[in-house]
Amino acid sequence: MNQVKDARLTRRLLLTATGSAAVAAGLAGCGSGTTARPRPSPQPPGSPQSPTSRAAGTAPLDEAALRRKIASLLVVGFRGEQLGADDWVMKAVRDGLGGVILFDRDLKTDAPRNITSPAQVTALVKSLRQASPGRLIVSIDQEGGRVARLNPSNGFPATRSEAEIGAENSPAATRTWAQGLVRSLTSVGITLNYAPVVDLDVNPNNPAIGKLARSFSANPDIVVANATEEIQVHRAAGVKTSLKHFPGLGSATGNTDFAVVDVSRTWHRNELEPYQKLIASGNVDSILVGHLLNSQLDPKLPASLSPAVVTDLLRGQLGWKGPVVSDDMQAVAISSKFGRDEAVALALEAGLDLLVFGNQQTYDPNIVNQTLDDVVNLVRTGRITEARIDESVARVDALRPKS
Repeated sequence: MNQVKDARLTRRLLLTATGSAAVAAGLAGCGSGTTARPRPSPQPPGSPQSPTSRAAGTAPLDEAALRRKIASLLVVGFRGEQLGADDWVMKAVRDGLGGVILFDRDLKTDAPRNITSPAQVTALVKSLRQASPGRLIVSIDQEGGRVARLNPSNGFPATRSEAEIGAENSPAATRTWAQGLVRSLTSVGITLNYAPVVDLDVNPNNPAIGKLARSFSANPDIVVANATEEIQVHRAAGVKTSLKHFPGLGSATGNTDFAVVDVSRTWHRNELEPYQKLIASGNVDSILVGHLLNSQLDPKLPASLSPAVVTDLLRGQLGWKGPVVSDDMQAVAISSKFGRDEAVALALEAGLDLLVFGNQQTYDPNIVNQTLDDVVNLVRTGRITEARIDESVARVDALRPKS
């Protein structure tokens, strides 16, 4: 980015900040909380309910249809190497759940969670997709290196880390590496990979990025070149990707899965360059927003819950029109301060589309029904409009498999 562009971007970021009112591994599940807002009686995603008038002069709310829309925006984690028809996640999938996220190990028990062998996970994914009335998103963190849910311990090939690939910085080597990642994904039916990491490796001691070798480089151009190769290989195989962790987690000194992380003093505007250049080149399927605090961009709210970051910066200034994905909505970084219910409300207000619940640190089989109840209540009370939900439904549709 040249100096003129730097200056313009700096002015825009300052305006955004002053004008705003307000992972040992990728998506590891964390604790959840609740707020004191009233909640209606739990209902499954497709349950019929009596139409509810939101205000005088407005059309009655079709809550059954609304619940199906909201359900399509949720991705959840679950326990089980195989599932029966009566398991809660199978019921949610039959009722229109948008997607699932698979993990190799359970964070609380350290027992195998969803993946023990290629044949087993293939059968698991097939059962989930057969249960879905729509095009189910089956997602995973398969970055390479230490963050790879499909790995030698469960029968899949070993993979090199992004740091190793970036150090070599060879287009041919990157394509070969990415093809190996994608072969494992497609062999079992994965349709969305939360990768590549495009954080800049500006702090080698960063426990969430640098120490885990999750970044291609501290050089934005190297990050963009290698991320582009990786994304194109995924696309050629029909697998969607998600850049993370916007607007940049590379300078952090903590992990948002387990603590509140503030990069206000360490973040630099060049951490936006990978996103800016990849968006401009058309090499983006979705963007995952991190739970980090950055007062340069928003003095009060973490990036994932901030309209200044998601709507004004990412969508407005950088021009991203596609789906925006949450990091784990149960992560300590937001659950400890806002609670699950308020965090969901703020995420939707900020402009997020696909809400991911890893269901790891606190395992909650009721997470789908509770979230549906909460968001229906947000629409019923007028805090969120149904039109806002419809916008996300349309954007998330681009992440769904073709069949």
